[in-house]
Amino acid sequence: MNHRLPSSIDMASATDPAHPCGLLGDTPERDYSRKLQLFNAFAEPELRLAIAGLALKPGMRVLDAGCGTGEALKWLHDAVRPTGSVVGMDLSAAHVRVARGAAPDSVQVLQEDLTRPPLAAKSFDLIWSVNTINHLRDPSAGIGTLAGLLRPGGRIAIGQSSLLADQHFAWDARLERLTNEAVRRYYEARYGLTESDLRHVRHLLEWMHLAGLAHVTARTFIIERTAPLRPADEAYLLEAIYRGTWGERLRPYLTSEDYTELCRLCDPMHPSYALHRRDFHFIQTFTLVIGEAPARHDSSLVPT
Repeated sequence: MNHRLPSSIDMASATDPAHPCGLLGDTPERDYSRKLQLFNAFAEPELRLAIAGLALKPGMRVLDAGCGTGEALKWLHDAVRPTGSVVGMDLSAAHVRVARGAAPDSVQVLQEDLTRPPLAAKSFDLIWSVNTINHLRDPSAGIGTLAGLLRPGGRIAIGQSSLLADQHFAWDARLERLTNEAVRRYYEARYGLTESDLRHVRHLLEWMHLAGLAHVTARTFIIERTAPLRPADEAYLLEAIYRGTWGERLRPYLTSEDYTELCRLCDPMHPSYALHRRDFHFIQTFTLVIGEAPARHDSSLVPT
């Protein structure tokens, strides 16, 4: 289950918060800036490693589609300056306000819908989009729209957390499995989704091919944390997951005994607090799928 949810989605009903336009309840008014900031601080080493692997060069033009609170805008800007440029785009007005405050002055941040971007076709060398495509009702079409913004030979890099289940409680696989299942059931009930809806993001490679992208590759990074944790790691796990994703909302989906044990493990004041255990061992995946816009004379894409 993915817990990190930057938003850029179809705005057909975006002006009506009672009728969210994406799978996971996003509207221009929705604000989960704190959770996004916590995740970006937590995963910064791996996110920056992923960006470094793209071998960006000065002079390139880059779009962060679903930029959230904008931490990656500076990392991307650092890779293409002084002659390159970076544009950020997100649906949420609150996220855009935070991103504008965090981004370098030369970076433009737009509050826009990525499925209807007010940007020129074939104008970017790279599109970076993390934990965003999973919000779209039609992710294949969304990737196709983004692909249309690429120059010939340009690349799109789609990042997605937790294609595999996270490990939180290395010492209690049963409770971990039940907690993950409870999160899935909560999302199904809240948003009227099926398990297939929630896991369809595993089709990323298929969607990239359907968008006509070439040379599609995937690389998975392991986000691994052990005790003692960095302050950024503990803040993210406690605030965004233990309190912000789990907590009271999971009570209906667990037995009273399992819910009580989960609460003990998530309570910093309890002796059993998971993040203070010497054997705490957290594992999460971050997968980056990259596709390339065909060059004008790419013979590898000619049907045989």
